[in-house]
Amino acid sequence: MFESAELGHAIDAERYNQELPRLRRELLEAQLELVEARRFAVIIIIAGMDGAGKGDTVNVLNEWMDPRHIQTHAPGEPTETDLARPPMWRYWRALPPKGKIGIFFDAIYSEAIRDRVYDRIGNSELDQALERGNRFEKMLVDEGALVLKFWLHLSEKRQKKRFDKLEKDPATSWRVNKDDWRNHKHYGKFRQVAERALRQTSSAEAPWTIIEGYDARYRELTLGEALLQALRQRLAVETVPPQPAVTVPPLVPRIDELNVLRALDLSLDLDKKDYEEQLAQWQGKLNKLSRKKGFGELSVVAVFEGNDAAGKGGSIRRVTGALDARRYQVVQVAAPTDEEDDHPYLWRFWRHLPERGKLVIFDRSWYGRVLVERVEGFCAETDWMRAYGEINDFEEQLIRNRTLVVKFWLAIDQDEQLRRFKAREEIPFKNFKITEDDWRNREKWPLYEEAVCDMVERTSTEIAPWTLVEANSKRYARVKVLKTLVERIEQALEKD
Repeated sequence: MFESAELGHAIDAERYNQELPRLRRELLEAQLELVEARRFAVIIIIAGMDGAGKGDTVNVLNEWMDPRHIQTHAPGEPTETDLARPPMWRYWRALPPKGKIGIFFDAIYSEAIRDRVYDRIGNSELDQALERGNRFEKMLVDEGALVLKFWLHLSEKRQKKRFDKLEKDPATSWRVNKDDWRNHKHYGKFRQVAERALRQTSSAEAPWTIIEGYDARYRELTLGEALLQALRQRLAVETVPPQPAVTVPPLVPRIDELNVLRALDLSLDLDKKDYEEQLAQWQGKLNKLSRKKGFGELSVVAVFEGNDAAGKGGSIRRVTGALDARRYQVVQVAAPTDEEDDHPYLWRFWRHLPERGKLVIFDRSWYGRVLVERVEGFCAETDWMRAYGEINDFEEQLIRNRTLVVKFWLAIDQDEQLRRFKAREEIPFKNFKITEDDWRNREKWPLYEEAVCDMVERTSTEIAPWTLVEANSKRYARVKVLKTLVERIEQALEKD
């Protein structure tokens, strides 16, 4: 794979000086068009062998283009804050919005390659890390981003020559350290592991471009031209018009016509006395669990979805009422802001993932992609269809990182919803809870019901199951939510 990048490619100074002004001008023009169009983000991944000019290349790109619209990230070794979240957390948080360029320098794959070279992980763990990167890139591309990956290569002989040259000059000797020489001694294994990584992560959506890094002029012009051509090609593609709302999903119909929502017994209730006793009991247990030593090694994500007026807010308040306010955060999810709309839809949820010992409650969540966005036609059919897999993958990453995911669907019937809507209109301090959209959504009850059934079927997994809550009785629903949350946390703590 690397043979063609070890042939000694070079460009003389005369040609470089002739080509550079034109290239810089055209890159700036393409960047300006990108900024003005704001149709997609550009993610550039720059990795490669030590001494191949990765840092210099990043600096050149910032010099050649307008740095105000470039975000450069060189994460280095993960910090304690990073380690408290899934591995991809720090990359999701750093994604550029539409119209911007994000450069990831020595990131995403480099850490896994180094860990494998020094036997800190095995091949299976390396493959898992590479697959995480593949899925990350595929989702970015599916969400409209342009992903460009450049591997800057050096042969073993040229790497040693580069290090010797830098080390002999007092002005550049600081650029070579003990780690560089240590890595050089393991050059053969670095090359072997890097080839494996590039083979497994060079996809049709985001292929690797391998560039010989020894000659700076060749490296800079080659990478610059590749970036320019990719930008031009993508900018020339007109925006695809949104597809109309899908009324009949292309999913296999249920032969037995079983509907998980209609199978619920919505008559379940608690009298006031039982409710008050059980509420105090389960709130007390939740409070004690949150103060246990083991809870400090766990993160909790609680997801609340349900019909309009199903009582999500009331259930959430009974959960937070049992907790120290320093231990939880409630994230209210509404229509995406302009900033959120400029990123992949999961971006705004990755940003709020909790650290160890904390609980984050999502009042509505990433499931909006397969519910309201599906039913209302806010995204194309292909987008919400692929979202099932993306969501399952997202939740698996959380769970692998010791984040407990507890998901609630609060269900009420149409008659109870109508009663609550009317009550909200009549009670002054509840007027804000009822909107025209709420009334309009009632007309689409069958479509939402079908979307919920599909959601439960495709995303209720062994590691992150859905809990369906019979919510016609607010008292019953609140107790069931608290009881379920307590039991799930207890199970998670018992696994330690």
